[in-house]
Amino acid sequence: MIIKTKLSTEKNFFSDLKKDLEFDSTSNSQVQETAKSIVNQIKQRGDEALIEFTTKFDNLNKRSVADMEISKSRLMEALDNIPKEIKEDLKQAAERIRAYHNKQKGESWNYKDSDGSSYGQKITPIDSVGLYVPGGKAAYPSSVLMNAIPAKIAGVKNLIMVVPTPSGEQNDLVLAAAMLADVDRVFSIGGAQAIASLAFGTKTIPKVDKIVGPGNAYVAEAKRLVFGTVGIDMIAGPSEITIICDGKTNPDWIAMDLFSQAEHDELSQSILIATDEKFLKSVNESIDRLIEKMPRKEIIKTSLKNRGLFICAKNLSEAAKISNFIAPEHLELSVEHPDQLVDEIFHAGAIFMGKNTCEAVGDYCAGPNHVLPTSGTARFSSPLGVYDFQKRSSLIHLSEKTADSLGRIASNLALGEGLHAHSESANYRVIKKK
Repeated sequence: MIIKTKLSTEKNFFSDLKKDLEFDSTSNSQVQETAKSIVNQIKQRGDEALIEFTTKFDNLNKRSVADMEISKSRLMEALDNIPKEIKEDLKQAAERIRAYHNKQKGESWNYKDSDGSSYGQKITPIDSVGLYVPGGKAAYPSSVLMNAIPAKIAGVKNLIMVVPTPSGEQNDLVLAAAMLADVDRVFSIGGAQAIASLAFGTKTIPKVDKIVGPGNAYVAEAKRLVFGTVGIDMIAGPSEITIICDGKTNPDWIAMDLFSQAEHDELSQSILIATDEKFLKSVNESIDRLIEKMPRKEIIKTSLKNRGLFICAKNLSEAAKISNFIAPEHLELSVEHPDQLVDEIFHAGAIFMGKNTCEAVGDYCAGPNHVLPTSGTARFSSPLGVYDFQKRSSLIHLSEKTADSLGRIASNLALGEGLHAHSESANYRVIKKK
Protein backbone atom coordinates (compact mmCIF):
# COMPACT_ATOMS: atom_id res chain seq x y z
CA MET A 1 0.00 0.00 0.00
CA ILE A 2 1.08 3.61 -0.46
CA ILE A 3 2.05 5.34 2.78
CA LYS A 4 2.80 9.03 2.71
CA THR A 5 6.57 9.56 2.72
CA LYS A 6 8.43 12.77 3.58
CA LEU A 7 12.09 13.76 3.38
CA SER A 8 13.46 15.86 6.22
CA THR A 9 15.21 18.00 3.60
CA GLU A 10 11.93 19.15 2.06
CA LYS A 11 11.10 22.83 2.23
CA ASN A 12 8.68 23.66 5.05
CA PHE A 13 9.18 20.14 6.48
CA PHE A 14 8.18 20.93 10.07
CA SER A 15 5.20 23.14 9.19
CA ASP A 16 3.91 20.41 6.88
CA LEU A 17 4.57 17.77 9.54
CA LYS A 18 2.48 19.76 12.00
CA LYS A 19 -0.47 19.49 9.61
CA ASP A 20 0.09 15.73 9.28
CA LEU A 21 -0.14 15.37 13.06
CA GLU A 22 -3.39 17.26 13.42
CA PHE A 23 -6.77 15.61 13.79
CA ASP A 24 -10.24 16.84 14.69
CA SER A 25 -10.26 16.40 18.45
CA THR A 26 -13.52 18.23 19.04
CA SER A 27 -16.60 16.22 19.93
CA ASN A 28 -19.45 16.63 17.48
CA SER A 29 -22.47 18.58 18.66
CA GLN A 30 -24.66 15.48 19.00
CA VAL A 31 -22.18 13.84 21.39
CA GLN A 32 -21.82 17.06 23.38
CA GLU A 33 -25.56 17.62 23.74
CA THR A 34 -26.32 14.00 24.62
CA ALA A 35 -23.55 13.81 27.23
CA LYS A 36 -24.59 17.14 28.73
CA SER A 37 -28.21 16.02 29.02
CA ILE A 38 -27.23 12.72 30.66
CA VAL A 39 -24.87 14.41 33.11
CA ASN A 40 -27.55 16.93 34.12
CA GLN A 41 -30.20 14.23 34.56
CA ILE A 42 -27.92 12.19 36.83
CA LYS A 43 -27.04 15.31 38.82
CA GLN A 44 -30.73 16.13 39.32
CA ARG A 45 -32.36 12.71 39.66
CA GLY A 46 -29.55 10.38 40.75
CA ASP A 47 -30.41 6.68 40.96
CA GLU A 48 -33.73 7.11 39.17
CA ALA A 49 -32.04 8.53 36.06
CA LEU A 50 -29.21 6.00 36.28
CA ILE A 51 -31.68 3.11 36.16
CA GLU A 52 -33.42 4.66 33.14
CA PHE A 53 -30.20 5.19 31.17
CA THR A 54 -28.81 1.76 32.03
CA THR A 55 -32.06 0.14 30.86
CA LYS A 56 -32.07 2.23 27.67
CA PHE A 57 -28.43 1.97 26.61
CA ASP A 58 -27.31 -1.36 28.09
CA ASN A 59 -30.58 -3.30 28.06
CA LEU A 60 -29.94 -4.12 31.71
CA ASN A 61 -33.20 -4.24 33.60
CA LYS A 62 -32.59 -3.77 37.31
CA ARG A 63 -35.05 -2.52 39.92
CA SER A 64 -32.40 -0.64 41.87
CA VAL A 65 -28.84 0.58 41.46
CA ALA A 66 -27.92 -1.62 44.41
CA ASP A 67 -28.74 -4.59 42.18
CA MET A 68 -26.09 -3.34 39.74
CA GLU A 69 -23.26 -3.87 42.21
CA ILE A 70 -21.04 -6.85 41.41
CA SER A 71 -20.10 -8.69 44.59
CA LYS A 72 -16.63 -9.66 45.75
CA SER A 73 -17.67 -13.30 45.52
CA ARG A 74 -18.50 -12.77 41.83
CA LEU A 75 -15.06 -11.24 41.29
CA MET A 76 -13.44 -14.26 42.94
CA GLU A 77 -15.61 -16.57 40.84
CA ALA A 78 -14.40 -14.78 37.69
CA LEU A 79 -10.78 -15.26 38.78
CA ASP A 80 -11.46 -18.96 39.31
CA ASN A 81 -13.25 -19.26 35.96
CA ILE A 82 -10.53 -17.99 33.64
CA PRO A 83 -8.11 -20.54 32.14
CA LYS A 84 -5.12 -21.37 34.35
CA GLU A 85 -2.54 -20.03 31.87
CA ILE A 86 -4.37 -16.73 31.45
CA LYS A 87 -4.74 -16.44 35.23
CA GLU A 88 -0.99 -16.88 35.72
CA ASP A 89 -0.23 -14.34 32.98
CA LEU A 90 -2.61 -11.85 34.59
CA LYS A 91 -0.98 -12.40 37.98
CA GLN A 92 2.51 -11.92 36.55
CA ALA A 93 1.45 -8.73 34.81
CA ALA A 94 -0.06 -7.45 38.08
CA GLU A 95 3.13 -8.29 40.00
CA ARG A 96 5.33 -6.49 37.48
CA ILE A 97 3.07 -3.41 37.41
CA ARG A 98 3.02 -3.37 41.22
CA ALA A 99 6.81 -3.70 41.48
CA TYR A 100 7.40 -0.80 39.08
CA HIS A 101 4.86 1.53 40.66
CA ASN A 102 6.00 0.81 44.21
CA LYS A 103 9.11 2.80 43.33
CA GLN A 104 6.99 5.87 42.53
CA LYS A 105 5.42 6.30 45.94
CA GLY A 106 6.14 9.79 47.26
CA GLU A 107 7.18 10.35 50.86
CA SER A 108 6.60 13.35 53.09
CA TRP A 109 9.68 15.44 53.95
CA ASN A 110 10.68 18.19 56.34
CA TYR A 111 13.69 20.36 57.11
CA LYS A 112 14.64 23.00 59.70
CA ASP A 113 16.48 26.26 59.25
CA SER A 114 19.00 27.85 61.61
CA ASP A 115 16.29 29.82 63.46
CA GLY A 116 14.37 26.67 64.38
CA SER A 117 11.58 27.06 61.83
CA SER A 118 10.58 24.05 59.77
CA TYR A 119 9.25 23.59 56.26
CA GLY A 120 8.10 20.52 54.46
CA GLN A 121 5.67 18.65 52.31
CA LYS A 122 3.00 16.23 53.47
CA ILE A 123 1.96 13.49 51.04
CA THR A 124 -1.57 12.12 51.39
CA PRO A 125 -3.61 9.84 49.13
CA ILE A 126 -6.80 10.89 47.38
CA ASP A 127 -9.67 9.50 49.47
CA SER A 128 -11.88 8.12 46.73
CA VAL A 129 -11.27 7.34 43.03
CA GLY A 130 -13.58 6.14 40.26
CA LEU A 131 -12.22 3.83 37.56
CA TYR A 132 -14.05 3.54 34.25
CA VAL A 133 -13.46 0.33 32.27
CA PRO A 134 -15.02 -0.49 28.88
CA GLY A 135 -17.17 -3.60 29.11
CA GLY A 136 -19.39 -6.04 27.24
CA LYS A 137 -17.56 -7.95 24.52
CA ALA A 138 -14.53 -5.67 24.94
CA ALA A 139 -11.97 -7.07 27.35
CA TYR A 140 -9.45 -4.65 28.80
CA PRO A 141 -8.09 -6.26 31.98
CA SER A 142 -4.82 -4.41 31.37
CA SER A 143 -6.66 -1.10 31.87
CA VAL A 144 -7.92 -2.32 35.22
CA LEU A 145 -4.41 -3.25 36.38
CA MET A 146 -2.73 -0.10 35.04
CA ASN A 147 -5.23 2.23 36.74
CA ALA A 148 -6.12 0.37 39.92
CA ILE A 149 -2.70 -0.82 41.09
CA PRO A 150 -1.07 2.66 41.25
CA ALA A 151 -4.16 3.97 43.05
CA LYS A 152 -3.98 1.30 45.75
CA ILE A 153 -0.21 1.75 46.13
CA ALA A 154 -0.85 5.46 46.66
CA GLY A 155 -3.19 4.55 49.51
CA VAL A 156 -6.60 5.23 47.96
CA LYS A 157 -9.09 3.73 50.41
CA ASN A 158 -12.17 3.71 48.18
CA LEU A 159 -11.59 2.60 44.60
CA ILE A 160 -14.92 2.31 42.78
CA MET A 161 -14.91 0.60 39.38
CA VAL A 162 -17.71 1.00 36.85
CA VAL A 163 -18.01 -1.26 33.83
CA PRO A 164 -20.97 -1.56 31.43
CA THR A 165 -22.48 -5.02 31.06
CA PRO A 166 -24.79 -4.81 28.04
CA SER A 167 -27.62 -7.33 28.30
CA GLY A 168 -25.94 -8.56 31.48
CA GLU A 169 -22.79 -9.73 29.68
CA GLN A 170 -19.98 -9.69 32.23
CA ASN A 171 -16.37 -10.18 31.20
CA ASP A 172 -14.54 -12.60 33.50
CA LEU A 173 -11.11 -11.26 32.54
CA VAL A 174 -12.04 -7.72 33.56
CA LEU A 175 -13.63 -8.87 36.82
CA ALA A 176 -10.66 -11.13 37.58
CA ALA A 177 -8.31 -8.19 37.09
CA ALA A 178 -10.43 -6.13 39.51
CA MET A 179 -10.00 -8.87 42.10
CA LEU A 180 -6.23 -9.03 41.60
CA ALA A 181 -5.92 -5.23 41.78
CA ASP A 182 -7.89 -5.03 45.04
CA VAL A 183 -10.70 -2.83 43.68
CA ASP A 184 -13.10 -2.05 46.54
CA ARG A 185 -16.47 -1.95 44.77
CA VAL A 186 -17.68 -2.67 41.23
CA PHE A 187 -20.90 -1.49 39.56
CA SER A 188 -22.28 -2.69 36.22
CA ILE A 189 -22.91 0.77 34.80
CA GLY A 190 -21.29 2.59 31.89
CA GLY A 191 -21.39 5.55 29.56
CA ALA A 192 -21.73 9.23 30.46
CA GLN A 193 -24.22 8.22 33.16
CA ALA A 194 -21.53 6.29 35.02
CA ILE A 195 -19.12 9.24 34.90
CA ALA A 196 -21.79 11.62 36.22
CA SER A 197 -22.79 9.19 38.98
CA LEU A 198 -19.19 9.03 40.19
CA ALA A 199 -18.72 12.79 39.93
CA PHE A 200 -21.85 13.88 41.80
CA GLY A 201 -22.72 10.76 43.75
CA THR A 202 -26.17 9.23 44.01
CA LYS A 203 -28.03 7.54 46.84
CA THR A 204 -26.18 4.32 45.93
CA ILE A 205 -23.04 5.31 44.00
CA PRO A 206 -20.40 6.99 46.20
CA LYS A 207 -19.12 10.39 45.10
CA VAL A 208 -15.42 10.22 44.21
CA ASP A 209 -12.66 12.82 44.09
CA LYS A 210 -11.05 11.76 40.81
CA ILE A 211 -12.07 9.70 37.76
CA VAL A 212 -9.63 7.75 35.60
CA GLY A 213 -9.87 5.24 32.78
CA PRO A 214 -10.62 5.11 29.03
CA GLY A 215 -13.99 5.23 27.32
CA ASN A 216 -15.88 6.17 24.17
CA ALA A 217 -16.68 9.69 22.94
CA TYR A 218 -19.61 10.06 25.37
CA VAL A 219 -17.45 9.02 28.31
CA ALA A 220 -14.70 11.44 27.24
CA GLU A 221 -17.19 14.30 26.89
CA ALA A 222 -18.73 13.51 30.29
CA LYS A 223 -15.26 13.59 31.87
CA ARG A 224 -14.69 16.97 30.27
CA LEU A 225 -18.02 18.24 31.68
CA VAL A 226 -17.42 17.09 35.28
CA PHE A 227 -13.79 18.23 35.43
CA GLY A 228 -13.55 20.75 38.26
CA THR A 229 -16.18 18.95 40.29
CA VAL A 230 -13.74 16.05 40.29
CA GLY A 231 -10.24 15.55 38.96
CA ILE A 232 -9.70 13.45 35.83
CA ASP A 233 -6.68 11.72 34.37
CA MET A 234 -6.82 13.13 30.83
CA ILE A 235 -8.92 13.46 27.70
CA ALA A 236 -7.01 11.02 25.51
CA GLY A 237 -6.69 11.34 21.76
CA PRO A 238 -6.12 8.48 19.28
CA SER A 239 -3.33 6.03 20.02
CA GLU A 240 0.00 6.78 18.34
CA ILE A 241 3.47 5.34 17.83
CA THR A 242 6.68 6.74 16.40
CA ILE A 243 9.54 4.39 15.56
CA ILE A 244 13.10 5.54 14.97
CA CYS A 245 15.04 2.84 13.15
CA ASP A 246 18.62 2.64 11.92
CA GLY A 247 17.70 0.05 9.29
CA LYS A 248 19.15 -2.90 11.22
CA THR A 249 15.87 -4.30 12.52
CA ASN A 250 13.90 -6.93 10.62
CA PRO A 251 11.41 -4.90 8.51
CA ASP A 252 8.67 -7.42 9.36
CA TRP A 253 9.08 -6.52 13.04
CA ILE A 254 8.74 -2.81 12.28
CA ALA A 255 5.68 -3.39 10.08
CA MET A 256 3.96 -5.34 12.85
CA ASP A 257 4.84 -2.68 15.43
CA LEU A 258 3.15 -0.11 13.20
CA PHE A 259 0.14 -2.43 12.88
CA SER A 260 -0.07 -2.72 16.68
CA GLN A 261 -1.12 0.92 16.91
CA ALA A 262 -3.02 1.17 13.64
CA GLU A 263 -5.39 -1.63 14.66
CA HIS A 264 -6.79 0.42 17.58
CA ASP A 265 -8.92 2.57 15.30
CA GLU A 266 -8.89 4.48 12.03
CA LEU A 267 -7.60 7.66 13.70
CA SER A 268 -4.54 5.99 15.23
CA GLN A 269 -1.24 7.29 13.91
CA SER A 270 1.82 5.18 13.08
CA ILE A 271 5.03 6.97 12.09
CA LEU A 272 8.36 5.49 11.04
CA ILE A 273 11.50 7.62 10.94
CA ALA A 274 14.50 5.97 9.26
CA THR A 275 17.82 7.12 7.88
CA ASP A 276 17.63 4.99 4.73
CA GLU A 277 14.98 5.23 2.00
CA LYS A 278 15.68 1.63 0.97
CA PHE A 279 14.71 0.47 4.46
CA LEU A 280 11.44 2.40 4.24
CA LYS A 281 10.69 0.55 1.01
CA SER A 282 11.50 -2.77 2.70
CA VAL A 283 9.06 -2.01 5.50
CA ASN A 284 6.42 -1.07 2.94
CA GLU A 285 6.93 -4.45 1.26
CA SER A 286 6.50 -6.16 4.63
CA ILE A 287 3.30 -4.21 5.21
CA ASP A 288 1.87 -5.34 1.87
CA ARG A 289 2.76 -8.97 2.61
CA LEU A 290 1.62 -9.12 6.25
CA ILE A 291 -1.46 -6.94 6.30
CA GLU A 292 -3.80 -9.46 4.67
CA LYS A 293 -3.26 -11.84 7.61
CA MET A 294 -4.52 -9.31 10.13
CA PRO A 295 -8.07 -9.83 11.47
CA ARG A 296 -8.44 -6.04 11.78
CA LYS A 297 -6.85 -5.36 8.39
CA GLU A 298 -9.49 -2.87 7.23
CA ILE A 299 -8.95 -0.68 10.28
CA ILE A 300 -5.17 -0.96 9.83
CA LYS A 301 -5.39 -0.07 6.16
CA THR A 302 -7.53 2.99 6.81
CA SER A 303 -5.30 4.15 9.64
CA LEU A 304 -2.07 3.77 7.64
CA LYS A 305 -3.55 5.30 4.51
CA ASN A 306 -5.01 8.37 6.23
CA ARG A 307 -2.62 8.98 9.12
CA GLY A 308 0.44 6.76 8.57
CA LEU A 309 3.72 8.46 7.75
CA PHE A 310 7.22 7.47 6.67
CA ILE A 311 10.01 10.02 7.23
CA CYS A 312 13.53 9.79 5.88
CA ALA A 313 15.98 11.67 8.13
CA LYS A 314 19.62 12.54 7.42
CA ASN A 315 20.86 10.84 10.60
CA LEU A 316 19.68 9.61 14.01
CA SER A 317 20.20 12.97 15.69
CA GLU A 318 17.85 14.56 13.18
CA ALA A 319 15.43 11.67 13.72
CA ALA A 320 15.46 12.48 17.45
CA LYS A 321 14.77 16.14 16.69
CA ILE A 322 11.78 15.16 14.55
CA SER A 323 10.51 12.82 17.25
CA ASN A 324 10.74 15.59 19.84
CA PHE A 325 8.62 17.75 17.54
CA ILE A 326 6.02 14.96 17.37
CA ALA A 327 6.16 14.23 21.14
CA PRO A 328 4.60 10.78 20.63
CA GLU A 329 2.63 8.69 23.06
CA HIS A 330 4.84 5.66 22.31
CA LEU A 331 8.38 5.91 20.95
CA GLU A 332 10.43 2.91 19.86
CA LEU A 333 14.19 3.42 19.52
CA SER A 334 14.83 0.43 17.28
CA VAL A 335 18.53 1.20 16.94
CA GLU A 336 21.83 -0.46 17.79
CA HIS A 337 22.72 1.95 20.60
CA PRO A 338 19.45 3.17 22.20
CA ASP A 339 21.24 4.20 25.41
CA GLN A 340 23.04 6.90 23.45
CA LEU A 341 20.09 8.10 21.38
CA VAL A 342 17.77 8.37 24.41
CA ASP A 343 19.85 11.29 25.68
CA GLU A 344 18.54 13.27 22.71
CA ILE A 345 14.90 12.44 23.41
CA PHE A 346 12.99 14.96 25.53
CA HIS A 347 9.31 14.51 24.71
CA ALA A 348 7.69 11.05 24.72
CA GLY A 349 5.14 9.24 26.85
CA ALA A 350 7.00 5.93 26.97
CA ILE A 351 10.31 5.05 25.33
CA PHE A 352 10.96 1.48 24.20
CA MET A 353 14.68 0.95 23.82
CA GLY A 354 16.31 -1.48 21.38
CA LYS A 355 14.97 -3.73 18.65
CA ASN A 356 13.82 -6.39 21.14
CA THR A 357 11.53 -3.99 22.99
CA CYS A 358 8.16 -3.71 21.28
CA GLU A 359 5.44 -1.34 22.45
CA ALA A 360 2.91 -4.18 22.77
CA VAL A 361 4.78 -5.62 25.77
CA GLY A 362 4.52 -2.23 27.44
CA ASP A 363 0.76 -2.30 26.97
CA TYR A 364 0.40 -5.39 29.11
CA CYS A 365 3.17 -6.58 31.35
CA ALA A 366 6.53 -4.79 31.24
CA GLY A 367 5.61 -2.84 34.37
CA PRO A 368 5.48 0.88 33.45
CA ASN A 369 2.03 2.37 32.94
CA HIS A 370 0.31 2.26 29.57
CA VAL A 371 -1.88 5.30 30.28
CA LEU A 372 0.15 7.88 28.39
CA PRO A 373 -0.13 11.46 27.08
CA THR A 374 -1.29 11.70 23.46
CA SER A 375 -1.55 14.37 20.76
CA GLY A 376 1.76 16.04 21.60
CA THR A 377 0.89 16.53 25.28
CA ALA A 378 4.03 14.58 26.23
CA ARG A 379 5.67 18.01 26.07
CA PHE A 380 4.07 18.79 29.42
CA SER A 381 2.43 15.58 30.68
CA SER A 382 3.59 12.26 32.08
CA PRO A 383 2.36 8.65 32.20
CA LEU A 384 -0.26 7.83 34.82
CA GLY A 385 1.43 6.89 38.08
CA VAL A 386 1.16 6.67 41.84
CA TYR A 387 1.74 10.43 42.02
CA ASP A 388 -1.61 10.98 40.22
CA PHE A 389 -3.38 9.51 43.25
CA GLN A 390 -1.47 11.47 45.86
CA LYS A 391 -1.76 15.09 46.99
CA ARG A 392 0.96 17.36 48.33
CA SER A 393 0.36 19.82 51.18
CA SER A 394 2.96 22.42 52.13
CA LEU A 395 4.07 22.56 55.77
CA ILE A 396 5.24 25.83 57.37
CA HIS A 397 6.07 26.09 61.08
CA LEU A 398 7.71 29.38 62.07
CA SER A 399 9.67 30.12 65.19
CA GLU A 400 9.07 33.42 66.97
CA LYS A 401 12.32 34.81 65.55
CA THR A 402 11.44 33.86 61.95
CA ALA A 403 7.87 35.10 62.34
CA ASP A 404 9.36 38.46 63.25
CA SER A 405 11.78 38.69 60.32
CA LEU A 406 9.44 37.27 57.69
CA GLY A 407 6.52 39.23 59.10
CA ARG A 408 8.29 42.50 58.33
CA ILE A 409 8.92 41.38 54.74
CA ALA A 410 5.38 40.12 54.23
CA SER A 411 3.89 43.28 55.73
CA ASN A 412 5.77 45.54 53.35
CA LEU A 413 5.00 43.40 50.29
CA ALA A 414 1.31 43.23 51.23
CA LEU A 415 1.13 47.03 51.50
CA GLY A 416 2.70 47.23 48.07
CA GLU A 417 -0.20 45.16 46.75
CA GLY A 418 -2.78 47.21 48.65
CA LEU A 419 -3.78 44.33 50.92
CA HIS A 420 -3.87 45.94 54.35
CA ALA A 421 -5.35 43.01 56.27
CA HIS A 422 -2.51 40.84 54.99
CA SER A 423 -0.04 43.44 56.21
CA GLU A 424 -1.61 43.69 59.67
CA SER A 425 -1.86 39.90 60.02
CA ALA A 426 1.89 39.62 59.46
CA ASN A 427 2.56 42.64 61.73
CA TYR A 428 0.81 40.97 64.66
CA ARG A 429 3.67 38.45 64.69
CA VAL A 430 6.39 41.09 64.55
CA ILE A 431 8.22 41.53 67.84
CA LYS A 432 7.55 45.04 69.04
CA LYS A 433 10.57 46.95 70.31
CA LYS A 434 10.23 48.20 73.88
